[in-house]
Amino acid sequence: MIPIRDENRSKTTPHITRILLVLNILAFIPLLFFTFFPQDTALNLFANWIYDNFTMVPAEIVQGKNLHTLFTSLFLHADIFHIGGNLLFLYVFGDNVEDAFGHLRYLLFYFVCGLVADAAHILSATSTGGLLIPTLGASGAISGVMGAYILLYPRARIETLILTLFVTVVSIPAFFFLGFWFLLQLLYTWLGMAGNVAYWAHIGGFVAGMILSLIVRRKRKPKPVISYYTEFQI
Repeated sequence: MIPIRDENRSKTTPHITRILLVLNILAFIPLLFFTFFPQDTALNLFANWIYDNFTMVPAEIVQGKNLHTLFTSLFLHADIFHIGGNLLFLYVFGDNVEDAFGHLRYLLFYFVCGLVADAAHILSATSTGGLLIPTLGASGAISGVMGAYILLYPRARIETLILTLFVTVVSIPAFFFLGFWFLLQLLYTWLGMAGNVAYWAHIGGFVAGMILSLIVRRKRKPKPVISYYTEFQI
């Protein structure tokens, strides 16, 4: 399932979400150029320098080294599919969560979720022997955004691209879309299908987002969602 957009308009301009999108894209440009020009020695050295110095290695964090990578790794991605998927989810869900939190609190919320996601991944790596494998990606922090969205706007409808034998667009309530996504993360960890994906980071970030959103939900009632759809659109 690929989200296209939500039908829940935010009251404010999502400045922080836009800045985060731009920063992630800018950080990805060196690798993008290296993908197209793999024989360029300078680009090769620069891309390797970035990933050697700014990706998070769990073993180093446990030893209290290179703690800055807890933050810098949130802006790095492995390939175009990695960054494309992450930024699509941030674009779809980030504006409304920023609207609920307010700009500065949303920025703090984003990094806190990212740190919790990092911690969840490090704890999982200690039991799977992955302490020396570099970690990168914004998905942990973005999972926090999704966790907040499911509680703040559970009835908001998400226009979703379904890829089966036919390409179909349906309108799905956020509670079902994000709930199904979260259950998949749990299933993948239970079946041991992690591969090179840090699913525990997704789970940790999502749960952190849900918990933090409870504070906001008590203080601020989300605007009602008006949907012009009365059934799934196929």
